[in-house]
Amino acid sequence: MTGASGDSLTASLESVRTVLDEGGVALARELFAALDVVDQQGALRRALTDPAWSTGRRHGVLDSLFGGRVSPGALQVLKDLAGRRWSAERDFGDALEAVAADAAAGEAARGGHAGLAALSGELLGFQRVFQDSHEVERALTDQRAPRESRSGLARRLLGAQASPAAVLLVERAVTDGRGVKPATALRSYADVVATRQRQWIAEVTVARPLDDGQRERLAAGLRRAFGRDLVLDVNVDPTVVGGIRVQVGDDVIDGSMARRLNDLQRRMAA
Repeated sequence: MTGASGDSLTASLESVRTVLDEGGVALARELFAALDVVDQQGALRRALTDPAWSTGRRHGVLDSLFGGRVSPGALQVLKDLAGRRWSAERDFGDALEAVAADAAAGEAARGGHAGLAALSGELLGFQRVFQDSHEVERALTDQRAPRESRSGLARRLLGAQASPAAVLLVERAVTDGRGVKPATALRSYADVVATRQRQWIAEVTVARPLDDGQRERLAAGLRRAFGRDLVLDVNVDPTVVGGIRVQVGDDVIDGSMARRLNDLQRRMAA
């Protein structure tokens, strides 16, 4: 998703981040159910993406359709998406699917980077099932088979220890792929998880190698700056400006952010 729709998705994810983190899998289920309604009703899609309709009018449609039927958090997410600009009708549904997957990943994020890594492993591991067994692939993609049968097979293959987020996302991929193959849907969900993971990884570029003490002080400084423990990925580049550059997701600390940079460097040198 690119252009105006891509910008709208990015802005919406940022706007409702707290709601998604708190809602987790339960919220994701509601959003996926709303997506089914949006996909089934062309008139609704047109109403929610028509630039001639005001935001208030779009919100009114959502209130009449979903008010009292979904949680306040789900309605807030739907209204946030409906208040933004979409280049095509389908983009609204694609964005809603991505936001639902992000909510599921938010539950895994409660376990930090390790929780997200585990979910990513579950999704990519299940994706390999399609590559390794044509029989399983046929069983999971046979549209003549009842949804319950395909869903049940997916749960058995995942195993009893699978996380709730993995179960939800895998079931969606094999029963409601929205016109794409389950393996493709799983890859898109894994990409959502990977985006979440990057928020827990500090990509550090330094002019010279760090000793153990410097790494510990850097980790402590970043923990205070970002409010969570981060995984350090340290690379050495003698040409780096200011001696250090740190990127956590889209947030960059470099020579242009002198105060934060100098603070980190002082802690490392202490």
